[in-house]
Amino acid sequence: MATAEVINPKTNKVENSYYMDDRLKKNLDTKVKGQLEKKDKDSFIVIDGREGSGKSTLALQIGKYVDPTLDLNRIVFSPEDFREAILKAKKGQCIIYDEAFTGFSSRASLSPINKVLVSLAMQMRQKNLFIIIVMPTIFLLDRYIAMFRAVALIHVFESKGQRGYFKLYNFNKKKALLLFGKKTMSYNKKQCRTRFKGRFYGKFAIGDESVDKKYRKKKEIALAESEKNSMSSAQVKYKEQRDLFIYLFRKTTKMKYQEIANLLLDYEVELSYSQISRICQKYGEKSENEGDSRENGDDSMVESD
Repeated sequence: MATAEVINPKTNKVENSYYMDDRLKKNLDTKVKGQLEKKDKDSFIVIDGREGSGKSTLALQIGKYVDPTLDLNRIVFSPEDFREAILKAKKGQCIIYDEAFTGFSSRASLSPINKVLVSLAMQMRQKNLFIIIVMPTIFLLDRYIAMFRAVALIHVFESKGQRGYFKLYNFNKKKALLLFGKKTMSYNKKQCRTRFKGRFYGKFAIGDESVDKKYRKKKEIALAESEKNSMSSAQVKYKEQRDLFIYLFRKTTKMKYQEIANLLLDYEVELSYSQISRICQKYGEKSENEGDSRENGDDSMVESD
């Protein structure tokens, strides 16, 4: 049984230890630590899997083993914090971006993180950073980043209802996975099957119980903020749909703004003449003339939507 020992760089003593698959440990020693020691080289891996599969646990274990200085400040949950962490990081440090708890579920949602990875690629290389991205599936990541920047993919999964299993796709296997498995989001296509499989267990890697509580609290706050932002996005989408419906209704019925306002009021929907006017003008319609405006009792006071 292989043991990953986290050695405190200041005291040179073992700070923590936990089980780590022997083949994974050897690859981290040679492929990641060795890569970071080279001039202007970084290392970037993706860990994906379903929610609750344990991918965050494995990410912390790998990150702490490679970089014993890893702490909560470099485990981030938003593109803004990720950018800041990269800019503040010192040479050879690890940064973990865990988006599993921020509600990302589409390529559009991942746009900010894709932009950070592209715009700060040079800083990542010059600082020899070790970047771990935790997400539901690599198939949602920007094609260039997923295929050419990530050196490996670790896919975490359950087996017979038990957590703690993974498959590792090296650079070439990962590339084949993206080419042949993308259409069905399948990890089991014949062309990209991997024999690099292993286990891990649920040991918290970056500190004691108090640090674990702080980590969970930070994750909880990130989830709450994500849900808040998602709700705001839904409200914006609803407003756009409402505005389009009102414009199309006006265009079809030829009703005056005030008539539409009165009709909506009958159904306890309060929208003023001015609001309906601005909505229709937003879609290119010319405003009703001054005569219509005075006739319908409108004044020059601008009302908020």
